[in-house]
Parts: sequence; structure tokens; C-alpha cells
Amino acid sequence: MMHPKFNPHKALEVLLYVARRCPDMYTALKVVYFADRQHLARYGRLIAGDSYVAMSHGPVPSGIYDIVKYVRGDGAFAVEVPARETFTMPDRETISPLREPNLDLLSESEQECLEESIRRYGGKGFGELRDLSHDAAFVAADRNDLIPMEALVKSVPDGEVLWDYLNQ
Repeated sequence: MMHPKFNPHKALEVLLYVARRCPDMYTALKVVYFADRQHLARYGRLIAGDSYVAMSHGPVPSGIYDIVKYVRGDGAFAVEVPARETFTMPDRETISPLREPNLDLLSESEQECLEESIRRYGGKGFGELRDLSHDAAFVAADRNDLIPMEALVKSVPDGEVLWDYLNQ
């Protein structure tokens, strides 16, 4: 089975891409989740190879959230990415990009799924995003634990078929 390798450089560009139009941290992280699910369903892979944690308010992309916490000043990030030179957090919840995302690191299919997710979920409120993200993948994990890749894959349309294909 696929074991995605987290790409922190691409993850940073994903965050910048989303935060340009969804600067609220909670909304941005949910938009990334839904874009990743869409990309997984269509193309059989995650955008930046992130893993997801089932936190109390829904799935959170673990690596991207680590980058956010590092910039916010309440976490460490082991990989060298220029996060603090790339965005600021004027308060604990707002992501303020300091530059445009490097689109050379994001494929056309990745940008397409990010755009669709921004349009579909970017304007929704906290409660609605929370409810929408409490899906089968979220329910399959213990709180504050990683969502199993099998649960994430099987939560998308035709997930059983995709799971079988990825395990061949």
C-alpha cells in the first residue's frame, strides 16, 4: 500500500495557495483536507503526502499544522522550510502570506482540486466545516490519533476499488 512521503516544501506552497483566499487557519486546514480527499479520489494520491490527525474539531493535516504552529511560535518543525519568511500569523488564527505560492511545485491536478475545495468549502462557517469533516475517515480514528490511510482511502467515492488498486 502507498505510504505517502510528506513533502514539506510542497505543503508550504499548498498552505500559501489556500491562505490567499482562506486566511482563517481552521478554514484553510479544512480546505486542504477536502482538496486532498478530492485529489485522492481522482488521482490516487495525496497532494503533499500529509497524514491526518483526528482532532476534536475534525481531521487536521499533521505536517501543515506543524508548520503553522512553528510560525505561530508554539511548536517546533524539524524540516528546514522557510516558513517564517513565507507567512506570518498576526493573531493565533489568521495566516497572512508574505508571497504568492510557487505554482511550479503544484501540478495542474493539485491546483484544480485546491480551487474546487476553496470554492466549495472556503465560505463555510466553523460549525458546518466541523460537521462536514466528521466523515467516515474521521470516525475510524481515535481522537488525537492518526487517521489510518485505509480509512481515508475508503472514505472517498469508489474507495474500496481504489484501496484494492493501491495495494496491488
